[in-house]
Amino acid sequence: MNDNQSAFCSNDYDRKIKQTLPYYDQFYEQVIELIKVMNDNAVRWLDIGCGTGKMGSAAFENVDIEKFVFCDLSEEMIRIAKERFPYHNAEFCVCDVQKLVYSNEFDIITAIQVNHYLHMDERKIAMQKCYEALKDNGLFISFENFAPFTDLGKSVYLEKWKRYQMKQQKSLEECQKHIDRYGKDYFPITLLENVEFMRNCGFKVVEILWLSNMQAGFWGIK
Repeated sequence: MNDNQSAFCSNDYDRKIKQTLPYYDQFYEQVIELIKVMNDNAVRWLDIGCGTGKMGSAAFENVDIEKFVFCDLSEEMIRIAKERFPYHNAEFCVCDVQKLVYSNEFDIITAIQVNHYLHMDERKIAMQKCYEALKDNGLFISFENFAPFTDLGKSVYLEKWKRYQMKQQKSLEECQKHIDRYGKDYFPITLLENVEFMRNCGFKVVEILWLSNMQAGFWGIK
């Protein structure tokens, strides 16, 4: 039985996720590049669905951090992150994003491969909680699996995704099992729906940061 909402157990997550998501490291590179363009000051940063702490690692290596909060629903993920980041300016929170209690506190909030696990009503609550936790002019950045516009597009991109995973030495059975999670274990929406969704949550600026295969990055300004 898995110990978090992703497809992989915490102790094997970092290895498995790279076998599964094309350009995974670029998600984090794109986040850091955007933040460097948008902000030169020390930041208060919340990372929801932090997993084992990959975003935290990139943040502490590249950005002036006043406070970094690791937040995940999985106690095991947080335990691993605590061991990796014994820093005075690191905090750790086992919490469902829909139950965040922060208000006007963070310059940056990141959500890497998190919100697509939520149904639309849950996603709306989660996004509003993130919006409320940001300071005015705060920056929200997410990466998500997204839904193609057509059934043909869906079949083509899922087949491409399966073939990528097979090239990473995953078995055909394992690859197909992961592809079959679409619409059952995670619930993607289209690029346009993602943008409109963020606008409806109150963000005054919404842009697409990055796009490849069935993953996309988005950012918004409160």
